[in-house]
Amino acid sequence: MTDKNISKLTNNEKKLLRNKIATSIYSHKRKIVRRKIGAGLAFSLVLISSFLFYNQQKKSSSIDSYIQTANSVKADNLDAVELILSNNKKINILDDNTTISYSKTGEQVTIASEKTNDVSEAENTAAGFNTVVVPFGKRSKIELSDGTNVWLNSGSKLIYPVAFSKNKREVFLEGEGIFDVAHNKSKPFTVVAKNHEIEVLGTVFNVSNYTNDGIIETTLKSGSVKINYKGDSFLKRNQSIKIKPGISASYNKNTNQISSKKVNINNYFSWKQGLFIFKKDDLGHIMKRLSRYYNVEITIKDQQLAKQTFTGSLDLKDTINEVLEAIKETTNLEYTNISKTKIVITKTENL
Repeated sequence: MTDKNISKLTNNEKKLLRNKIATSIYSHKRKIVRRKIGAGLAFSLVLISSFLFYNQQKKSSSIDSYIQTANSVKADNLDAVELILSNNKKINILDDNTTISYSKTGEQVTIASEKTNDVSEAENTAAGFNTVVVPFGKRSKIELSDGTNVWLNSGSKLIYPVAFSKNKREVFLEGEGIFDVAHNKSKPFTVVAKNHEIEVLGTVFNVSNYTNDGIIETTLKSGSVKINYKGDSFLKRNQSIKIKPGISASYNKNTNQISSKKVNINNYFSWKQGLFIFKKDDLGHIMKRLSRYYNVEITIKDQQLAKQTFTGSLDLKDTINEVLEAIKETTNLEYTNISKTKIVITKTENL
């Protein structure tokens, strides 16, 4: 409508036109406000839903709750493999054979020798969790109630239910273990660590998760596994990776970064047979592993020496001195036994 046409309108018509325009503007503004409120509400609902989902994911499962109560159990305080029952009763396994085996119902436990340990229902219940703690210098094998076999390396701890629930199989590992998981498609097997879960149906893999190591390493021998890395805050998203046989996946505990690489799996599984196999591993890493196995404190005085690499195999049936002599043949080092549990390594000028 032109200004000329507007001038011909009566005062009453002009008033009606102004009211109509004002109503139209008001209606348009209300639509904009409603859209903004709707968008804000939708975002809030997404945020609240995400927050609730995140908190649901963070809720402790029964094994998580039990882990908190078992944190005080330390491998470095023990001289023998220790089995802790669900009522906190402790059984020391002094035999050289430290194998522990459960019946399918979990009601019977065979320890070391070929006879069933007399554990009453009051002492251990199928609804509870057991803990095996392996001191430094020892190894142990556990056959769980579902038929899964676990080999635990020195300085390790495994927490597991006496009998698994109907819909899941879940264990907690601290240290290093080889898992040969009994296949059950309807009931996945999960190895739990802090911010870290390994899901399998039936496979063979090695997990290294020592508390004083900066990484958690999972190496697959057969089958397939999915590794879930949980974000430890709302803004740190969950991550996951699937690996194939011959692949080792590492999770950096400090940076939350994931990496994977192709490896010689024998290097990761040989300790079960009493061998350490190394290929271009630095001396610092080797001495850390030997320190755990022989339960001795090994200090390398020279940082350049600690970074030198070594390739070969070490027979863990030998004494620590015999093992060090084998390394000494190809590396310019000297070692001094300060005490029965303390060794200092220094660099020599000539081989």
